[in-house]
Amino acid sequence: MATIKRKSGFANRFGGAVPYGNVTAFVFSLATNAAGAVLDSNSDVAVASGDVIELGLLPVGFRLDDAQVLINTAMTEAVTGSLGFKYADGVDSSEVPQDAAYFISGGALATAARLRATGTKLVTLPKPAILTLTTGGAANAKASDIKIVVSGELTGPR
Repeated sequence: MATIKRKSGFANRFGGAVPYGNVTAFVFSLATNAAGAVLDSNSDVAVASGDVIELGLLPVGFRLDDAQVLINTAMTEAVTGSLGFKYADGVDSSEVPQDAAYFISGGALATAARLRATGTKLVTLPKPAILTLTTGGAANAKASDIKIVVSGELTGPR
């Protein structure tokens, strides 16, 4: 199992502090080349079943309301994915435990579709976290184009 890190998903983002609220949507992109490797990442090998793809940063104080996975060009047949988060510092939190399948568990990435979060709990991140997609089912061996939208409220650090 490899950890593949997207290079451009960790740029500073601005949002909130407006008179009509602090609701924010972060958009993350995941594209693979014809061999199945993640573009704009630290890896040039195809995504294998069990790989963890780090999509980008979720800020401290971000309440996780919803997520959508928009699959424009699907991955190889039988590829699935679980969408969740892990903490950027690598240390879990007892208040809000990191969860590799917080939003979606085993969603089909092999068909063009829109997947919605299936989780039932609202949490606010006590520290910066990394949005992750853990693949399963099969290795990817083709070009794909997937967008992930995570929405919530920026409540700020505590």
